Amino acid sequence: MFDIQKIREDFPILQREVYGRPLVYLDNAATTQKPLCVLDAMRDEYLNVNANVHRGVHYLSQQATDLHEAARETVRAFINARKTEEIVFTRGTTEAINLVASSFCESQMQPGDEILVTEMEHHSNIVSWQLQAMKRGIVVKHLPITDDGLLDLENITNYLTPNTKIISIAHVSNVLGTINPVADIIRIAHERGIPVLIDAAQSAPHMKIDVQALDCDFLALSGHKMYGPTGIGVLYGKEEWLEKLPPYQGGGEMIDKVTWEKTTFERLPFKFEAGTPDYVATHGLATAIKYMEGIGLSNIEAHEKELTSYCMEQLQDIEGLTIYGPSPNTHHPSPIKDAVVSFNVGDIHHLDIGTLLDRLGIAVRTGHHCAQPLMDRLGISGTVRASFALYNTREEVDALVNGLRRVVQMF
Repeated sequence: MFDIQKIREDFPILQREVYGRPLVYLDNAATTQKPLCVLDAMRDEYLNVNANVHRGVHYLSQQATDLHEAARETVRAFINARKTEEIVFTRGTTEAINLVASSFCESQMQPGDEILVTEMEHHSNIVSWQLQAMKRGIVVKHLPITDDGLLDLENITNYLTPNTKIISIAHVSNVLGTINPVADIIRIAHERGIPVLIDAAQSAPHMKIDVQALDCDFLALSGHKMYGPTGIGVLYGKEEWLEKLPPYQGGGEMIDKVTWEKTTFERLPFKFEAGTPDYVATHGLATAIKYMEGIGLSNIEAHEKELTSYCMEQLQDIEGLTIYGPSPNTHHPSPIKDAVVSFNVGDIHHLDIGTLLDRLGIAVRTGHHCAQPLMDRLGISGTVRASFALYNTREEVDALVNGLRRVVQMF
C-alpha cells in the first residue's frame, strides 16, 4: 500500500518550516531529499567500515569492497544490465556523459562526423559534445521539437546522415516533463548502425528502466535525483562498447600494470574508475534504490503522474498562466508527461514568482534550468518549475496553486 504519510516520516526535512511556514518542497528535478535509511547506511559505513576498497587485504577493506561491489550489483539489477562489468560509477550524469563524449569521440569519430542531440537537452548533453567539437572538428546537430514539446519521430530520419556516429538524448526533459520515445529512436538508430546514449537523470527516479529491453548502448543517471547522495552517478554501457573505448582518466585503480615504457589497463568496469571511488556514496545509492523498490516503481510512477495531472488541472484556473510542454492527457499511445510542470504567468518575471513563493514556504526552481537552447526555442528567458517526488501530496499542489493566486494578486 502506498502510505504517503508514512513515507513522509522517512524524510525529516519535510517536517521543517521556512519563514514560519511548513516547507513545500517542489524542486525535486534539481535534487531529491534523502530518507533516513540512506543517511543511516552512510553514517554506519563511515563509523564502522571505513577503508579504501579493492586494495587492502585487511578485514575493513574487504568489508568495504563487498559493500561497494554489492552496490554495483544493486544498480545492475535496477536497470537490468546483463553484467556488473557494464556498470561504471561516476560522480553523476554529467560526468557519465562527458566520459562517453570524450572516449567515444577520441576513438570513434573523425572531423566532420556528427553527433545528434535534441532541442530539449540539458546543458550537460550539449556542452560536453561541443567541447569535443572544438577539439576534434566534429559537428553537433540538434533535432527540433514541436510547439507542444514533443519530438517528431517521422522527422528524425531527415537528420541522420552517413556521418552520424552517435545519438545522445534525454529520456525525460527536465523542463517540459516530456517522456521521449527512446525505444523507437534506438530502433531507428540501430537500423543504421548508430549507437544511442540515454540521459536518464530525470527518468530513473520516476519509472522502471530496462536497458536490455530498450537496447540502448549507454545510459547515465544521478544518485542525488533518486533519493541518494550527491556526487555519485552511473554510466551503463554495453560491454562491447566499453571494451572499445579508451579510458577517460588515468590514475590508480584503473591500471593493470604501469612501467615507464607502457601502461596496460584494468578490466571492465575498473578501466573507467580512476582513483578512490566514493564507496560510501555507492552504498548510499544502493540503499536509495532498495528504498524505491520497497515502495514499488509502479506505485511511484502512478502517484507522480496523478500529482502532475492534478497540478496542471488546478493551474488552468489562474488567469494568464502558460504551461510549457505536453499535457499528460494528450491522446497518445504511450505516456508523454511526467513529474514536471513548467509555467509562466503573464508578464510576471519567473524569478519574482519564485521569490514570492519562497516566502510562503514553497520551494520551486526558476530560470533556464540548464536548458538555454530550449528557452530560445520557446521564446522565453526562463520558467517557474514545480517538480514532484514520491513524498509530495495533493495538499502541497493546493499550496502551490493558492500561493500563485496570492502572488498574481500582488501584480
